[in-house]
Amino acid sequence: MTVQVEAYSGYKANERPLRFCLGDQWYDITEVVDRWYGPDYMYFRVRAGDGNLYVLRLDENTQEWSLTGFHQEDAG
Repeated sequence: MTVQVEAYSGYKANERPLRFCLGDQWYDITEVVDRWYGPDYMYFRVRAGDGNLYVLRLDENTQEWSLTGFHQEDAG
C-alpha cells in the first residue's frame, strides 16, 4: 500500500520518517522502534501516536514509501 510520508532529511534525504498519511488520516511517529536495510530498500518499524506499530518501506531508487506491516496494540 502506497503511503504519503514526511521524513527528516539530515545527511541524506529521507533519513527517517516523522509522520505518515493513510487515506486522509495523518499519524505522528512517536518512536522509531527498529530499522533495517534490504537491497535498494530501507525499512522502519515505527510506533504512531495511536499506539500501534507500522512497518514503512522506502524504495531508495524511486524514493517512494509503502506500508508493509501493521500490528494493533492490545488495549489492556
